[in-house]
Amino acid sequence: MLTTMMDVPLSLNHVLERAGALFPTQEIVSRRPDKSLVRHSYAEWHRRTRALAAALAGLGLQKGERVATLCWNHHAHLECYFGIPAAGGVMHTLNLRLAPEEIGWIAADAQDRVLIVDDVLLPLYGQFKHLHAFEHVIVFPFSGTSVPAGFTDYEAWLGSADPDAWAPAPHLETDPVAMCYTSGTTGRPKGVVYSHRSTLLHTLVACMGDFWGLKGSDVLLPVTPMFHANCWGTPYGAILTGAKLVFPGPHLHPEDLLDLMTLEPPTLSLGVPTIWMGMIQAYSAAQDPAHPQHGRWKLPQGMRSLVGGAAVPESLIRAFDAHGIWLLQGWGMTETSPLAAVSYPKAELRNAPQVERYRRAAMAGVPVPLVDLRIRGDDGQDAPWNGQAVGEIQVRGPFITGGYHEVPVSEEKFTPDGWLRTGDVASVDTLGFLRITDRTKDLIKSGGEWISSVDLENALMGHPAVAEAAVIAIPDEKWSERPLACVVIKPGHTAEAAALNAHLLQNHFAKWQLPERYEFIAAVPRTSTGKFWKLKLRQMFPN
Repeated sequence: MLTTMMDVPLSLNHVLERAGALFPTQEIVSRRPDKSLVRHSYAEWHRRTRALAAALAGLGLQKGERVATLCWNHHAHLECYFGIPAAGGVMHTLNLRLAPEEIGWIAADAQDRVLIVDDVLLPLYGQFKHLHAFEHVIVFPFSGTSVPAGFTDYEAWLGSADPDAWAPAPHLETDPVAMCYTSGTTGRPKGVVYSHRSTLLHTLVACMGDFWGLKGSDVLLPVTPMFHANCWGTPYGAILTGAKLVFPGPHLHPEDLLDLMTLEPPTLSLGVPTIWMGMIQAYSAAQDPAHPQHGRWKLPQGMRSLVGGAAVPESLIRAFDAHGIWLLQGWGMTETSPLAAVSYPKAELRNAPQVERYRRAAMAGVPVPLVDLRIRGDDGQDAPWNGQAVGEIQVRGPFITGGYHEVPVSEEKFTPDGWLRTGDVASVDTLGFLRITDRTKDLIKSGGEWISSVDLENALMGHPAVAEAAVIAIPDEKWSERPLACVVIKPGHTAEAAALNAHLLQNHFAKWQLPERYEFIAAVPRTSTGKFWKLKLRQMFPN
């Protein structure tokens, strides 16, 4: 028997045209480099996006060719999200926080033909342009000043195109729409290429009520960079549902974000734990009547916040909950589009005590629909979901990559039966909650027993004097490896190793699990995506 359903391909073009037709008066707010706000309606954005597609077609862009972006979070970058694939191209977001040499290598590896770049980032472009020759460099005048000679002005270029005379390029739902490169903390970064189909399926799943819960009445503040795993896919969800968008531009310091939240209160925000830590610390300090910023900020009551990219300490969840904001932890990777698990309050926990709600919220979450997940032990067998057995997280699904751009598929990253090897070590309990214990390379094996650096870090960051903590392994003649804790103390506080060890003992760590020593540092080095960069710490403290 044959199906009677229409064979209509999934397409981002449907989302683009839907937004223009159904949500013309909805607003997109962008913060400029001078911190002023510029506003566009969805109708304006729709027309500009079509003009971008027409302008790219005018350059002779062919199906599947890459168009790179080097941009902050703003309306023009959102135009690229839809305009580039509408023209048949592939949007390639370049990570502006990488070293110039690495950006240039990535652009060359992707064979990017066109670059769309913010004017304020032209000095960065100048540092890697010798590594890859773009055919066209289009400059978005983000700062509001004139575009330098020798470059194409984005606004004039769009103005010269006719969006009404343009038609979307024919495509299949399996055709590529965007690509991101992995962070590359070990070895060269690798390109992950997303399709119309994978992007739409990821968006539909993520918009479900237990995850983003994104609605047309929402105000979305995406602090996560648009060059990091497509801003976790939220721009696609916002346009699909017609939600208001508030873009922070280059202003990601805690005080700047608090200012923006006070001006344009979001109902849903997203960012990495390190930025959220700084924000709650700045806000809490300003509650003191003697503080110079006292009374300046208001946290949006009832705001939902998706936090990910690194483990979220329970102390951070408690701190925001005290102000009526619930942090929802998500887990995923560039390779998983990225949302693969979310720690939402399952129905089985309806009557659970608050301490259990916090404990669960600090886990990596429950696999989202369409994602198959298994924990593969060292013996090559699937570990039971009992909350105790650990192994490597392996996943598969329609929005999980099956390979990398022009890189042969290897057993280092993919199993013989086609599952992605994530490199994360975890357990899963009987309710399906994932608890990540470490990266495979970050586990500490002391005297034949495993110690989780993530567990130690989260517990240390629960101490009132600790702002940040990262734990690495150092060699030990007797035990093979021992933990070294690198700790950042909050301004105005003090803490010694003995007090921190006492705190860990109170949090049920055994004496043998305590750090061998502590190093008190000014800041934990971070990767381009805000994660603790343990490779740098190992270089700083080799023994």
